[in-house]
Amino acid sequence: MVENWMENLEIVPQEVKRRLANGEPFLLVDVREPWEHETAHIEGARLIPLREIPAHADEIQEAGDVVLFCHLGMRSLDAAAWLRSQGVAGAVSMSGGIDRWSSEIDSAVPRY
Repeated sequence: MVENWMENLEIVPQEVKRRLANGEPFLLVDVREPWEHETAHIEGARLIPLREIPAHADEIQEAGDVVLFCHLGMRSLDAAAWLRSQGVAGAVSMSGGIDRWSSEIDSAVPRY
């Protein structure tokens, strides 16, 4: 039986917060542009703009679990799907992106 690599491709911000609070090991990747990251970011996230994801695929693969996010969740969903197609089984996208993070988790993170 072939596993569907598109299953469970998204994670909600509350689950990301829980994993961070519990110190669970995973790589948090911001796939937005540098100017967006400067405007608003999640502490501890690594900035790897979407266009640079392929160049970092090996190190992302080594990280194991990876949560990707963008502004509203579309770019990170594309990145997670691409990484899954490349064999990074632990890649997921944070649904709603940093905008949802700001509205549901940390209102100190500016919305734009």
